[in-house]
Amino acid sequence: MDLLEYQGKQLFRSHGVPTPDGRPAQTAEEAVEAAEDLGYPVVVKAQVLIGGRGKAGGIKVANDREEAREHADAILGMDIRGLTVHEVYVEKASEIAEEYYAAILLDRGAKQPMAMLSRMGGMDVEEIAERDPTAIARVHVDPLVGFQDFMGRRLAFEAGIAADVVRPVGALLARLYDTFVAEDAMLLEVNPLLVTEAREVVALDAKVTVDGNALYRHPETAAMRSSGGEDEQEQMARERGLTYVKLDGNVGILGNGAGLVMSTLDVVAQAGGRPANFLDAGGGSRAEAIVGAVEVILSDPKVDAVLFNIFGGITRCDEVARGLCTALGQIDVTVPFVVRLDGTNDEEGRQILAEANLDGVHIEKTMLGAAAKVVELATGGTPQEPAP
Repeated sequence: MDLLEYQGKQLFRSHGVPTPDGRPAQTAEEAVEAAEDLGYPVVVKAQVLIGGRGKAGGIKVANDREEAREHADAILGMDIRGLTVHEVYVEKASEIAEEYYAAILLDRGAKQPMAMLSRMGGMDVEEIAERDPTAIARVHVDPLVGFQDFMGRRLAFEAGIAADVVRPVGALLARLYDTFVAEDAMLLEVNPLLVTEAREVVALDAKVTVDGNALYRHPETAAMRSSGGEDEQEQMARERGLTYVKLDGNVGILGNGAGLVMSTLDVVAQAGGRPANFLDAGGGSRAEAIVGAVEVILSDPKVDAVLFNIFGGITRCDEVARGLCTALGQIDVTVPFVVRLDGTNDEEGRQILAEANLDGVHIEKTMLGAAAKVVELATGGTPQEPAP
């Protein structure tokens, strides 16, 4: 689960990570009241679960009451990369001397947490890292040992930050790691990590992703979930009990079982396609789950074709076929579907689909053939043949 900036800073402060003082606001009047309490100048920040707010005009400095109201009015309701701004965060403006980048994340390859630090913080840090991978210093942390003082000093020296803030930066990294562990986080990112004119080190931003499977241990964090800041499709899927992750392609994907869905994404990519989502309808999917899954996939306007890849184990393929027929009968479908059924009652399932004679539904027996067909339908061209 991703947190909004001000929510992430609440977690930071509870673990001793210094941040500027601020207040969330849902209306322009609340924003003005917050600005008056904090004292000018303040920064009015859009609260959405996506980056690029500054470039989109979602971060503005206000020097008086009128500017605070004007900026809040402009930002509330703004569309930032497909997400609507429902809240702003009014924060006391900071005097910026230097901007760094810091993060604690889970390195799945190494199966360990990894701490990162760069002296090149601020906007476009991703492009900087892509051009120069050495611009970001990294160190893995043994979870049985924890983050040690020397790790902070090592990162600071390798990143080339100012000598007078090596120790406070290392101390802040240690507190970030404590937050990472205590909150069952997957990612903590601070960009920028600010050094003020007074040489104080504070977290000027907070990007926090916590493990959704651990939320039962953190009821206060679970209560922070902001439906208004979530992606529309992901919110819809969560309400239907579906496992869904939105991607940036145009081929909708549905499967039953995380492993099968991951394999389907790979095969579609090998065929030259770009998956639009990861959607696992579950190992025991019934007709109602299929209806909900179709609604979620088709709610994404980028989807040009959909691939259903079902392996019948716990799930019966004839049940899936009936669910698909029901779904297509209830929803206005304007994109083609490719269906691959294999396993329990797969022949019966294919027969049900054939007899239904649904417009725009193509039946394939193999996963490779289904991937090639859906890419062809989505692109209107000739797909690449996936490697067997």
